[in-house]
Amino acid sequence: MEGSQSMDDYPALNLFWTMLWLFLWILWFFLMFKVLTDIFRSHDMGGWGKAGWTIFVIVLPYIGVLVYLIARGKEMGQRDRAIAAKAEGDFQDYIRKAAGTEGQNAGPRHVDDLARLADLKSSGAISEEEFEKAKQKLLA
Repeated sequence: MEGSQSMDDYPALNLFWTMLWLFLWILWFFLMFKVLTDIFRSHDMGGWGKAGWTIFVIVLPYIGVLVYLIARGKEMGQRDRAIAAKAEGDFQDYIRKAAGTEGQNAGPRHVDDLARLADLKSSGAISEEEFEKAKQKLLA
């Protein structure tokens, strides 16, 4: 087999360069997809602006992406931060609702109050009758 190479004939430096180019190629596609998603996510651009940037990025990808990053990179970062802040706020609201520290859903707070009552009863600070009255009041 004259024209074929085996793995023994492929030096480590060639393997390194191949992996480096593969990594850069994948990184380039991630960057291009990030720019394309930012174009469509941008609310300050109209339909024609989005169409123009999309065509520019697809037809001349290297120049288009670099020009987009130079022209709109700052706004791109601001949009990412705004989306992350909104997601964090939504997550915190969900935690508050699930934990019962907001609104009508106060169930878990009753559990803590009942645990405190049980501790008071077991330490002798309140009697069995006082414990039952307080428990009924909490559960009502």
